[in-house]
Amino acid sequence: MSTQNGTQTKSDKHTLSVVVKYNLNALSRIIGIFSSKGFEIDSISFGSGKESGQARITITTHGDEQIIEQITKQLHKIIDVVTVTDLTYDSFVERELALVKVKADSAARSEIMQITQVFRAKVIDISPDRLAIEITGNADKINAFIGMVRPFGIIELARTGSVALKREFEGDV
Repeated sequence: MSTQNGTQTKSDKHTLSVVVKYNLNALSRIIGIFSSKGFEIDSISFGSGKESGQARITITTHGDEQIIEQITKQLHKIIDVVTVTDLTYDSFVERELALVKVKADSAARSEIMQITQVFRAKVIDISPDRLAIEITGNADKINAFIGMVRPFGIIELARTGSVALKREFEGDV
């Protein structure tokens, strides 16, 4: 549920894994359903699936159980959709990628590189006054990293949507 000030809580967030027949019409139809019904997409990613001719679309959205049920029913109506799985209540792994270009003069470069190491990110490009950094992880980790480097000056930022798969191992380690 959302709080009174309109912020989203963890229980509102849902991660949907949708397997479709591989074609761009499937993606446009899915986006069309969200748009026409007033459902919100927090992030969406589209890529090849394990089967030839199929793709996996990972959608993060939010809403109460009734809204998520409506979304799932609408997705099942799309001819290209093979399966729809709400991973929210399963154990699953989720990752996102961000590329962040940061101002990094000689005075700040060392500190930015230390922050990069703490977050297990990688410097992927360097110039006399800038660093380009690649970071992967869940959205909270990426948001925290961006928050730490923002004071130095973010020049450019590109983020993928989340990608997710159901976790197979559920035993004790």
